Amino acid sequence: MSHTIESIEFESSIEQENAEPNYLTASKGLKSWMFTLDHKRIGLMYLISIFTFFFVAGIFALLVRTELWRPTKLLMEAKTYNQFFTLHGAIMVFLVIVPGIPASLGNFALPLQLGAKDVAFPRLNLTSYYIYVIGAFFALFAIINGAIDTGWTFYAPYSLNTGGSVILMVTAVFILGFSSIFTGLNFIVTVHKLRAPGMTWFRMPLFVWGMYATSIIQVMATPVLAITLALLAIERGLGIGIFDPILGGDPVLFQHFFWFYSHPAVYIMILPGMAIISELITTFSQKKIFGYRLIAFSSIAIAVISFLVWGHHMFVSGQSELAGMVFSALTFLVAVPSGIKIFNWISTMHKGSISLKTPMLWALSFLFLFSIGGLTGVFLAVLSIDVHLHDTYFVVAHFHYVMVGGTMMAFVGGIYYWWPKMTGKMYSEKWGAIAAILVFLGFNLTFFVQFLMGSHGMPRRYYNYLEQFRTMHQFSTVGSYLLGFGFFLVLLNLLHSVARGERAPANPWHALTLDFTQTSSPVIEHNFHHQPTVHTGPYEYGE
Repeated sequence: MSHTIESIEFESSIEQENAEPNYLTASKGLKSWMFTLDHKRIGLMYLISIFTFFFVAGIFALLVRTELWRPTKLLMEAKTYNQFFTLHGAIMVFLVIVPGIPASLGNFALPLQLGAKDVAFPRLNLTSYYIYVIGAFFALFAIINGAIDTGWTFYAPYSLNTGGSVILMVTAVFILGFSSIFTGLNFIVTVHKLRAPGMTWFRMPLFVWGMYATSIIQVMATPVLAITLALLAIERGLGIGIFDPILGGDPVLFQHFFWFYSHPAVYIMILPGMAIISELITTFSQKKIFGYRLIAFSSIAIAVISFLVWGHHMFVSGQSELAGMVFSALTFLVAVPSGIKIFNWISTMHKGSISLKTPMLWALSFLFLFSIGGLTGVFLAVLSIDVHLHDTYFVVAHFHYVMVGGTMMAFVGGIYYWWPKMTGKMYSEKWGAIAAILVFLGFNLTFFVQFLMGSHGMPRRYYNYLEQFRTMHQFSTVGSYLLGFGFFLVLLNLLHSVARGERAPANPWHALTLDFTQTSSPVIEHNFHHQPTVHTGPYEYGE
């Protein structure tokens, strides 16, 4: 009852707060946005940039799927096909999914949930955005100057000998890494130093715990990728034998370096999605989260174990049998903290007052799709099974069920969740639900059939394929268009809400974290009129 009274009192004060300019209207003009130090504006600029690249990468994906409608040439030559799937992968990984949630929603919501007025280093925060933009321009220039066909992994020695702007694209990824490091560093210091009075470690929202674990990986793993790609660029430019066996180098060394970053990077991508799901499940179940500490510790456990499992990408690369067994066992181990999260989210929903609002629909999609992605990852951790499935469409399907079925579903759910705070407007629940259903159906139609293709031996990335796979490829292509249309409806719904949406209340979801209980919609420039003081945990429903 006390929470209800506090909520009513807070809502009644909103009319007075609306007289004060919010963060969108506090200053006007392009210059005010270009040089802003406001974490909310920076998060919004990141969100616009990331969604732009998401749709660019989506177009490349649709072109690739269209080409695969039949076993032989339909639209493009084999080299163009290779360039398109490379660009799809590189843009999605390095410009969308890796920076996606931390840079946009993390920037916007983390200081609000901590009761802080901003991040620890506002100028570093703005710098990270401009580094992201510079990296994006390098990637764009590489595309214009001669797109690469190496795949997003840049595997040597092929990336050392093929044509295209490999050095430019590698430079783009190198630059983007600094943006990731700066964001992670900022969040770590913010969590340690800027928590509101009474905000102890175990009173922090689980979204903050997820961002904190992600930041640790960003700061520790990203330099390894930077060094690896710098060595690749130096070898390609100067002919020094590091990875090229003709020059005395070792291509398997590149794989060790690359995957030592890139498997932790998988958790840079998925941990923020899990962080969002923790917020959505408890809010739309109107129930205290089950096993708060276990979920918090499982985020840290995932961050730690993620550094120990890179070798499962190399079961067929000639590593020793003992190394294969060790990496296989460690890969099974990383499933444990993920399973803890799934169990606790489902337990939270048990006997909860579940509201099927749009963000919750995306959260339920996440639970279903990520569970499939996680379980198929266990298959790939088994040495004997991986030998058969390695480099097939089974791996493609598994990767997308985790990255898109997991991260992107949570990302869109988080956007819908914090959209009233960002814009002060409510969107159409009807069209939000329709889009969520279309994306769910389109995604499963696109990728579930790829498990079947892969288990029957269809290699990934192939331009031509056997006639026996035609029907399954066509199912996948139809699904990709349905998936693309669903995401397009998401964009239309959000844009329509900005123009004609109803005015959002301060706390439309009856959430209990500071970003909803102590701020207006949209948030005022300095976040809070008075420094919040925290007396209880973040999810004390019914107390």
